[in-house]
Amino acid sequence: MVHLYCFGESGNAYKCALALALTGTPWRPRYVDFFNGETRTAEFRAVNEMGEVPVLVDGEAVLTQSGAILLHIAARAGALGGATVKARNEVVRWLLWDNHKLSTQIGTVRFLMNFAPVDKRPEGVVPFLQSRLKASYAVLDAHLARRDWMVGDGVTIADLSCCGYLYYPEPFGFDRKDWPHIDAWLDRIAALPGWKHPYDLMPGNPSDRA
Repeated sequence: MVHLYCFGESGNAYKCALALALTGTPWRPRYVDFFNGETRTAEFRAVNEMGEVPVLVDGEAVLTQSGAILLHIAARAGALGGATVKARNEVVRWLLWDNHKLSTQIGTVRFLMNFAPVDKRPEGVVPFLQSRLKASYAVLDAHLARRDWMVGDGVTIADLSCCGYLYYPEPFGFDRKDWPHIDAWLDRIAALPGWKHPYDLMPGNPSDRA
C-alpha cells in the first residue's frame, strides 16, 4: 500500500493523488495539517527535511517533490510516462516547465490571495506573478490548440502536473473561459475514469474547517 502525505488545498499533492487514482494504484492519504503548522514540526521534518508535501511512501522508498513522485508512479504502474524515449523526454520537459513556470507561481499567488493574512501579503507580488502567469497560460493554451494531450496521443503525467492547480475554486487570476484550449483539456482530464476534484480526492476540504 502506497501512502501519500497530502492535504486538500495542495495542488502539488493533487498531481500525485490524481496519478495514483488514474493508474489504479492502491493508496491511502495521510492528512497533513499544514494550516496548523504540522510541516514545521520535528516529526514531519524527519519524514521530509524540506518541510513540504507531497511525500510518497512506497515500501522502503520515500520520495518528495511532485515531479519525482509522478515519475515514480508512472514507472511503478507502467503507465502515464510516455510510450517512447522521445515521448518520455517530452514528459520530463513539461514537468520541469510546469514546476518552474506554472505551478510554483500559481501556488504562491493562490496562497497569498486566499490563505495568507492580509498583513503578510507583500505589496506588488501578486500582480507581478499574475502578469508572468499570463505568459505561461498562453504557452499552455497554444500548445493544446494543436493536440488533445500534452505529449502524444493520451494522458501522461505531464498533463497531471500542468493541471494540478487549475481545478481549484479559489481565485488566483485564472479564468477558464479566457483560455479555450486549456478549458477543453481540463474537461478531457475530468472525464477520465478515476478523476476526482482535489477536495474530493484528498482530505482537508476547507468547508470541513468552516
